[in-house]
Amino acid sequence: MKIDLETAERMIEAAKEEAEKIEVPMVISVVDNAGKLIALERMDNALQVSIGLSQQKAYTSVVMRNTTEEVGKLAQPGNELYGIEVSVDDLVTFGGGIPVFDGDEVIGAVGVSGGAVEEDMQVAQAGVDAL
Repeated sequence: MKIDLETAERMIEAAKEEAEKIEVPMVISVVDNAGKLIALERMDNALQVSIGLSQQKAYTSVVMRNTTEEVGKLAQPGNELYGIEVSVDDLVTFGGGIPVFDGDEVIGAVGVSGGAVEEDMQVAQAGVDAL
C-alpha cells in the first residue's frame, strides 16, 4: 500500500472535519514514506507557524517510526533520546504527528498543528482513521 494524492486528500478531509467539529482552525499535512509532502491544507485563520510545524510533525513520525507524542516522551531528560531534537533538524517532540503503517512498513504520516497538543493529536488521529 502507498499513500497517493487521493488517499492524502481523503485523510486531510477527515482531519479537517474533526477540526471543524472542535472549532479549531488547523494545518494538516500528509507525507510519504520519505517524509516528503504529498498534500497540505491550511484552514482559514490557522496560524502561519502551523504550516511548517504540521510538516515537521509528519516528517518526525516517518523518520522515527513513532508518534511525535511518544518521541517527546523519549526525549525528556533522563530518557534514551534526550536532546535528539537539537541533534536532528526538523524533529518535533510534542504531539500531532502520527505515522501510517502497512504491516511493519511506514508508508507515510499525518501532521497537524494549530490547536493545543491534545487537539492536534485528536485531529491527526481522525486523518489516520480515514484509511
